[in-house]
Amino acid sequence: MSMTDQSLGQLARQIPGATRVFHDYQLDFCCGGKQSLGEAAQAAGLDAQAIEARLLSLQAQAQRDGRDWGAASAADLIVHILARYHEVHRQQLPELIRLARRVEQVHGDRQDCPLGLADHLGVMQQELESHMQKEEQILFPLLAREAGNMAGGPITVMRMEHDEHGQALQHLNLLTNDITLPRAACNTWRALYLGLRTFREDLMEHIHLENNILFDNAEQAAPAHA
Repeated sequence: MSMTDQSLGQLARQIPGATRVFHDYQLDFCCGGKQSLGEAAQAAGLDAQAIEARLLSLQAQAQRDGRDWGAASAADLIVHILARYHEVHRQQLPELIRLARRVEQVHGDRQDCPLGLADHLGVMQQELESHMQKEEQILFPLLAREAGNMAGGPITVMRMEHDEHGQALQHLNLLTNDITLPRAACNTWRALYLGLRTFREDLMEHIHLENNILFDNAEQAAPAHA
């Protein structure tokens, strides 16, 4: 099967480094991961063959590109997600909210000021914290002990909430002109947008690891544990 016929989620799962390529082309591999590469490229007016060429190059070097989380145990992947994403988001958002409020206070009279961004980030923080606590307290303990047959309901809810996080990222992009710095932006504004880009990339990678690897693996293994 050609790569263009495979879903973005499959490719992100199978090829270490593929998510960076998808970031470059602004292809949604987490919440929109079921679209094929060809379909997603066509919808965005992109050259699917050029994207495929980059993915093939990555695939050729996959052994040197880092750990294959698709082959890791659920317990190991959960430890990674907790340390690399849950704790990181808890550090990122308070500072991003502080920076956003400062930019709005100082530059609120500018037409290109992202008014409403701090409030939106505050809502994202509350929703993410609630979501992560549910994973930490309910779903992850089930998956860590390979009780996937009991996790179908919680996984469905988490996938739905991931879709909502994706919509929140779309609104963040709208408020910030796709996190594009305006001319003569001050250092606080620059720090804010740099942090937002990192947060957006981290959150998309976080959702990908859960949706396309952790949850998919649990759902595929569930009949064996039923």
